[in-house]
Amino acid sequence: MKLGFFTMPMHPPGRNYTQTLKEDREAVLLADRLGYAEAFIGEHVTDVCESITSCLTFIASVAHETKSIRLGSGTVNLPNNHPAQVAAHVAMVDHMLEGRFIFGIGPGGLRSDMEAFGNLDRDRNAMFVEAIDQIFAIWAGDAPYNLKGQFWDITTERTLIREAGQGVMMTPFQQPHPPIVVTVIVPHSKGLVSAARRGWTPISANFLQPVWAATHWPMYEQGCALSGRRADPADWRVCKSIFVADDDASARRYAKSVDGPYGFYYWNLLTKRRAHGSVDIFKHDLALADAAVSVEYVLDRLVICGSVSAVVDQLLAFRETVGDFGTLLYAGHDWGDPRLARRSMELMAEKVMPAVNAAIGSSSRAA
Repeated sequence: MKLGFFTMPMHPPGRNYTQTLKEDREAVLLADRLGYAEAFIGEHVTDVCESITSCLTFIASVAHETKSIRLGSGTVNLPNNHPAQVAAHVAMVDHMLEGRFIFGIGPGGLRSDMEAFGNLDRDRNAMFVEAIDQIFAIWAGDAPYNLKGQFWDITTERTLIREAGQGVMMTPFQQPHPPIVVTVIVPHSKGLVSAARRGWTPISANFLQPVWAATHWPMYEQGCALSGRRADPADWRVCKSIFVADDDASARRYAKSVDGPYGFYYWNLLTKRRAHGSVDIFKHDLALADAAVSVEYVLDRLVICGSVSAVVDQLLAFRETVGDFGTLLYAGHDWGDPRLARRSMELMAEKVMPAVNAAIGSSSRAA
């Protein structure tokens, strides 16, 4: 199992924005130095807590300071962007990374972004599909393109000067395009079936109960079968909120406190989802009353924390519930205590993952 990193990110309101951007960059650079295989960066425009407004811009800012880590958009929210703009920006970033880019796409999940961009009440799934199809058509086609859709028309027919380069768009470094990933939140996701059918691979969200994350694999298998491919667990990424410390008590104080950075993260998500009546993904049992879904309940159920040995045991138990998967994505949280936050990432890479992989290898041989 590989180790990766995923950050939305989420910072308490009132923190200095300049400093949190530096902190977010430092986390990715640290992941690269520690040998994390990949890092995904989220984007939101209308939120002072989820404060990276362009994941592609952020990725470009660390492109030449990272050495081996693959960097992914997590995700570019396609209904909020013009497809031609996304096609051009992704092609540039893929060249900057010389093929280390992973193209994460989605319809967007922040309702205030939807309102600001005028698509709150529109069919964003249809916009999402049209946008990615037009992006692929730009990369596979030639100027002047002449793409017509329900939401966007794209052409440079009236202004094309081919010999001078005008009206012609760049294509990515990776051909025919960078690998495509989608973040999956909904249990038993039919959208995942469609994504897998197109050859895209999933990331299961860290704020989903393990019993619901486990429902993603059968849907992925179904989509792969429809395209004549065998589903490979190595292609499945699962994100998890994890905190590792040198002792269990320190870990619990940091990661299980409602006043800590993990507590703030889940309070924020829970507040937003409760506002439009969708807290079911936080429940281990759908019969549980909405009022019972407190921050304490969510922290207890969704955050893995403790000493190295305790985290190893919890991750192996988590894998027993979810099933086999290829990459564990360590969820980035606000660095309430930078020393402890860095130490957790170090212990995760240097102690936890080797022990997890040794245990997985032993169980596989025993089987």
